[in-house]
Amino acid sequence: MPRLRDFTPRGLYARTLLLLLVPVLLILSLMTWYYYSNQVAEVNRKLGQAIARDASLIRAACQNTDYDQGDHTRIQFQIETYFTCELPQNAVAENALKQQFPYDDILRSELSGRLGAPLFIGLSRGDARVHIRFPTRQGTGEIIIDRKRAFMINSHIFIVWVIGFSLLMVALAIGFLNQQVRSILRLSEAARSFGRGRDLPGFRPSGAIEVRDAARALIDMKQRLTAFADQRTAMLAGVSHDLRTPLTRLKLALAMMEESEDIRAAKADLDDMAMMLDEYLAFARGEEGDEAELFDLGQMTRDVAAGFGLQAPVTGPACILVTGRPLALKRAVTNLVSNAVKYAASARVTLVDGPHWAEVVIDDDGPGIAPERREEAFRPFARLDDARSQNEPGTGLGLTLARDTARAHGGDIRLTSSPLGGLRAVLRVPTETR
Repeated sequence: MPRLRDFTPRGLYARTLLLLLVPVLLILSLMTWYYYSNQVAEVNRKLGQAIARDASLIRAACQNTDYDQGDHTRIQFQIETYFTCELPQNAVAENALKQQFPYDDILRSELSGRLGAPLFIGLSRGDARVHIRFPTRQGTGEIIIDRKRAFMINSHIFIVWVIGFSLLMVALAIGFLNQQVRSILRLSEAARSFGRGRDLPGFRPSGAIEVRDAARALIDMKQRLTAFADQRTAMLAGVSHDLRTPLTRLKLALAMMEESEDIRAAKADLDDMAMMLDEYLAFARGEEGDEAELFDLGQMTRDVAAGFGLQAPVTGPACILVTGRPLALKRAVTNLVSNAVKYAASARVTLVDGPHWAEVVIDDDGPGIAPERREEAFRPFARLDDARSQNEPGTGLGLTLARDTARAHGGDIRLTSSPLGGLRAVLRVPTETR
C-alpha cells in the first residue's frame, strides 16, 4: 500500500531548516578552516619574523664587548621592547612559564632561524607576556614582550561575528520562510478541501505574489466549477420535473385501465423511466445535503451487506473510522456490492484498515470485465453488455457515481481480477483528514 508523503507543517519546516542550515554551516566551516589555516597562521608568522629581527638585534648588542648602559637605553627606546642581557635574580622561573601554547611553534621556528642559538620561550600564567631567553656573553638574556605583539589573539572575535551574523540571517530567513510556508500550506489545504467539495472558511490569498496569484486562480476555478455544477443540476432537475408530470399522467391513465399483461408491462416501463430519472438527477446533484463527519466505515459496510442477506458476507476489522460524507459513501458501497451480487452467484466483502488508507474490497465469481475495458466501465451511461448480462436493468451510472464519490474523498476505485474468478472492486478512502 503506498504511503502518503509527509506534507505537514512540521515536516515541511524541518526540510526547509535542513536545506537552509546545511549550506550555512558548510560555508561557515570552510571559512573557519581557511581563516585559521591561512590568514591567522600567516599573520602570526609575520609577527614572529618581526620579533625575531628585534631579538637578533638585541642579542647582537649583548654580544658586543663595547655594549654599555647607554646602548641599552637607546635600543630599548627604539624598538620599544623590554630586554636585559643578564637575567636578574628575581626573574620568573622557567617552570612557572607555559612552554606549550597556540602558535608557539611558529614563533620558535622564526627565532631559532634568526638567532641560531638554543633559546627558551615561555608564556606567563596570566597569558599576558611572552618571555624569550637566550645565551649571551654576560650569561642569559631575556626579552619580555606583550602577547599581542607576538600572536593574533583576537581571531576568535571574527568567528563570533560570523556565527552571530549567520544566526541572524538564519533567523530572518526562517521568519520569512515561515510566513511563505504557511501560505503555501493554506493554499494546499484549500485546494484539497475544494477538490473534495467542501469550503474552507476564512481562506483568502496571502503570502508572496505568486502564491496569492495561485490562490486567486484556485478561487476563480472553484467558482466556475460550482456555477457549472449548479447549472447542470438545475437543468436536469428541470428536465426531471418536466418529465415527471407526463409520467404521472400516464401512470394514472394506466391505473384506470383494466389490468392486462400489456398494462403491467407498460407500468414496469414507466417505473424504469422514473428510476432512470432519479439516477440522472442523483448523478447531476451528487449528495449535496450530506455533510462530512467522522463515522465508522466498517459498520456502514456491514449494514449495506446485511441488506443483501447472506449473499455478501463481510470480514475484516469491526471498526474503521474515516472522515467523509456517510450517505455518499454508503451509496458508493451499495452500488459496488449490488453489482457483485447482481452479476455473480456469490460475493465477498473484505475490510482493510491501513495506516493511511481504508479499503472496501468486493470480490465476486461472475463473468468479470476484460482488463482493457475496465476503465470504460467508469464512463457515464456505459453498459458492458458483452461482459455482463444485458437483461439486467440499470442506467450505467453506478460505477461512475461510486468513483466520483471516492475521488471526492481523496481516494479512488480500481477494478482488478478477483481470486474468486470474477471481478474485484476496491474502494479506497483516506483514514484521516489531510
